[in-house]
Amino acid sequence: MFTMTNFAKRGRLSISWRACVLLVGLCCPFPVVSSYATDSITEIQQNKTKKFRGNVLDEAVAPVTGATVQIQGKAGGVITDIDGNFTIEVGESDVLQITFIGLETQLVSVRGKASMKIVMKELRDELEEVTVVAFAKQKKESVIGSIQTVKPAELKTPSSNLTTSLAGRMAGVIAYQRSGEPGKDNANFFIRGVTTFGYKKDPLILLDNVEVSSDDLARVQPDDIASFSVLKDATSTALYGARGANGVILVTTKEGKEGKAQVSVRVENSFSAPTKMIDIADPISYMRLNNEAVLTRDPQGVIPYPESKIANTMAPNRNPYVYPTVDWMKEMFKDYTVNQRVNFNVRGGGSVATYYLAGTFSNDTGLLKNDGLNNFNSNISLKKYNILSTFNIHLTKTTEVKVRFQADFDDYRGPVDGGNILFDHAIHASPVDFPKYYLPDLQNQGVGHPLFGNVEGANHINPYAIMTSGYKDYSRTNISAQAEIEQNLDFITEGLTVQGHFSTVRRSYFDVSRSYTPYYYKIGFYDKESDNYVLQALNPDSGTEYLGYSEGPKDVYTQIYMQAKANYARKFGLHDVGALLVYQRKEELLGNAGSVIKSLPKRNQGISGRMSYGYDSRYFAEFNFGYNGSERFAQNERYGFFPSIGGAWMLSNEAFWRPIEKVANKLKLKVTYGLVGNDAIGSDSDRFFYLSNMNMNSSGRGQVFGTNWGNYKDGISTVRYPNEFITWEVAKKLNIGFELGLFNSLDVQFDYFREDRSKILMDRSFIPTTMGLEASVRANVGEAASHGVDLSVNYNHWFNNKIWLQGYGNFTYATSEFKVADEPDYAAAGLPWRSRVGYSLSQQWGYIAERLFVDEADIANSPVQSFGTYLPGDIKYKDINKDGKISDADLVPIGYPTTPEITYGFGLSMGFKNWDISCFFQGSARSSFFIDSEQIAPFNNPPSTTGSYTRKTALFQAIADSYWSEEHRDIYAFWPRLSTESIKNNTQVSTWWMRDGSFMRLKSLELGYSFPQQMIKKIHLTKLRLYANGTNLLTFSKFKLWDPEMGGLGVGYPNQRVINLGIQVDF
Repeated sequence: MFTMTNFAKRGRLSISWRACVLLVGLCCPFPVVSSYATDSITEIQQNKTKKFRGNVLDEAVAPVTGATVQIQGKAGGVITDIDGNFTIEVGESDVLQITFIGLETQLVSVRGKASMKIVMKELRDELEEVTVVAFAKQKKESVIGSIQTVKPAELKTPSSNLTTSLAGRMAGVIAYQRSGEPGKDNANFFIRGVTTFGYKKDPLILLDNVEVSSDDLARVQPDDIASFSVLKDATSTALYGARGANGVILVTTKEGKEGKAQVSVRVENSFSAPTKMIDIADPISYMRLNNEAVLTRDPQGVIPYPESKIANTMAPNRNPYVYPTVDWMKEMFKDYTVNQRVNFNVRGGGSVATYYLAGTFSNDTGLLKNDGLNNFNSNISLKKYNILSTFNIHLTKTTEVKVRFQADFDDYRGPVDGGNILFDHAIHASPVDFPKYYLPDLQNQGVGHPLFGNVEGANHINPYAIMTSGYKDYSRTNISAQAEIEQNLDFITEGLTVQGHFSTVRRSYFDVSRSYTPYYYKIGFYDKESDNYVLQALNPDSGTEYLGYSEGPKDVYTQIYMQAKANYARKFGLHDVGALLVYQRKEELLGNAGSVIKSLPKRNQGISGRMSYGYDSRYFAEFNFGYNGSERFAQNERYGFFPSIGGAWMLSNEAFWRPIEKVANKLKLKVTYGLVGNDAIGSDSDRFFYLSNMNMNSSGRGQVFGTNWGNYKDGISTVRYPNEFITWEVAKKLNIGFELGLFNSLDVQFDYFREDRSKILMDRSFIPTTMGLEASVRANVGEAASHGVDLSVNYNHWFNNKIWLQGYGNFTYATSEFKVADEPDYAAAGLPWRSRVGYSLSQQWGYIAERLFVDEADIANSPVQSFGTYLPGDIKYKDINKDGKISDADLVPIGYPTTPEITYGFGLSMGFKNWDISCFFQGSARSSFFIDSEQIAPFNNPPSTTGSYTRKTALFQAIADSYWSEEHRDIYAFWPRLSTESIKNNTQVSTWWMRDGSFMRLKSLELGYSFPQQMIKKIHLTKLRLYANGTNLLTFSKFKLWDPEMGGLGVGYPNQRVINLGIQVDF
């Protein structure tokens, strides 16, 4: 309100303003109002109050109960009721401020309004407006490097292993899963293919800036992830130096938020079954074809199964212990298993400190049956516990401290050799030679052990006895602790911050196996009339009734990482400038490395930097560098400098773009080029290339001496020669791409990439023996290249407040090739097809199989095959060099590379009111794999890496349906002429066993229902959602023997199809 004094100061008058207005009105022949009077009248109107009514809704048009409504700048206020309604006294010029936890604060002017609906939007995480890049965050529009970001919600699958959800989800990431066994079901994944021969081909994985393994990544819960980014080109990865040579995966976990505690609980129960089991032929076919396998190779041979045994086995009233027909798969493995997962997290805090706490428990069980034969259960049970805590503490307005603690604990119980080996055993056991165990005869009533079946010698595989005779426990612990302090230095210069980071990782592992030696028996005598048998013990002196004990490896690992960085980001008018300088140092130590060299601490360090510039949100440039040191190289090669540069042009921010911005709302062109160094070359045991490695106790160099040659002493041999010239592997990376937005709903990101890698460490292919060297010689002589494209498409559209649709797809094509390889001059030798130059790094060489031999005349008129004896019905190979014989000279590149060159994924999500449904398809193409014919050859005893058992491979139904025989001389049958022994001619790597690894599968399908807010707010919940989902539900592939994603490893633990039920509750 104006006072006399105020008015006097304005107008230098001493009379009241009301008198002035009246006087002017009376004296003037037309209406006149002074500016002073106008201001004053407005002031009076503003002081008048009125009742304002409002209705607060969220984006789902559900009422927001408990929202705070205040007049901006004033204390007090009201709270919305259960229907989101409120009434408040306001002035005409007031602005209302509406706040609610989890929703964006809304400011609403009430001028000229008596009521209105107010829609509050969900509080968007800052990570949706920025992209997480190396050691920092950048506005999305200013990002130049090739970075793919995926929403954490898209990684949620009914699995306890995060890596199984990567395939097809992100452009540039090639991933595939070879096993479904709990604890061994990690997916293999690479970024833009493989261009190195070194031991490390997978990307650097950083969890909250701490380097972790793929096992650690597998345990991360999507509920705890704030951002998941893949850095693919040189500009994106330069700051990580040599560690990021193969790309980087950045995972950032959630942090606390200021406000009251928000709790979220997710509970899931899933049913897991194999995607496909191997189809085994019936026991009668097994015996008949086994006999045929003997006679077709040796007509005078002794058949293993006389017709009387076959007839007795077919008899309906047979004794199943005397004439067994064992389906080992059904006897040992269940059709499905049940698993559970629980995740709990809470976040909140105040102005000084915020917190995020999370805990996860999962219980994954295997498919192994337990029929109570023992008082222990050898089925797989893997219990995982995960604890995560993050505290953000604001010591001052400019100083923030972050403390994170994460711990993973695995407790496992399962078969001694693992589930994968048991599946292998089940495939390599005879179904008709003995039962899994016998019922006791009169002599063995009351014995204290199971009577397992076997044959004379007790050395054949009885997979059921192996499964039930013991178990293994292991415990794995992984603890990570880190502390960060960040200081804002705006008081020195605006935009400057410094940060220090320290973290440590502690890992440990041990396992213990407990088992007994099974007692094996066979039928000694059988009286068919009385149906009684007498058992004969096969190993009465070696079997045990007590558990033996054996300790496995005990691994201890420590890691210490330190980082210091200074970051500067500031805007000067139209100019955005930024600079970053980072120092990194990492040290690793193994507690039981096994040798002096391996026991020494591993260290690397480096300084990295970034300088960026942007003009008017249209033009962007960036320079990055890494100056890295590695202990592996001699002093003159120890440090390497690897720079990169990039630029981008945001065309859609240009003035000339405005006429079409409604159609194409975004277009950014970008290009980057840089060098990347890699010190992970050779093998992991090659610690110091510049030092020799000698075996001081070499038995191969031992000497006998003394009287009567009675003394012996080991000699000394060379394992590795010193080489001071071995240096960094260097990759030149180019990336050209664009980002396109259409109709504000469709986003497209495309990148073309090329990498030329040189100085690849290789063994020298030919060293004359006259040089007298006993160890191989290596040098940085190899060169390789890769190129390809990756594409991602995302579509989002709201049709109205009730219906929404999302579509997304990713495509990656990545191929590699040898440019220079240290190999003989094949071209000069007339064998250019033997050269690896020009072919993929995962290309397979083999023989071209033309068909099966028809008869002896066909063999006589064909080139000689130098793989031992062969007969009609065996594989015939093509003579490439026309020299009349099949030898190594005829090996040619066959098929596609064994690593997929194409991976893709696409999906749809749709919502209607409170319902949502989503599906995702994933696939791969341009890859080949090779059936291990030696491992699936029926009636054979193939090599084994576990135990010294005699194996007798089962008969696959596919072989029984299609094989060459004297009666059916099908020269294109699936299986060559049968045999009970390995036929070397037929086990060569060739096109006969090559299969197309392409497939497409319905990776996930989910249906969910979220209860209305009006309903759940009555029980004090903010979210209640029920859902059902599944993974690996359908597979489309030309290959039918087993799951094509397993490649040539089809006799192992199969990949799993999972049906899952879950509930999520937030309050």
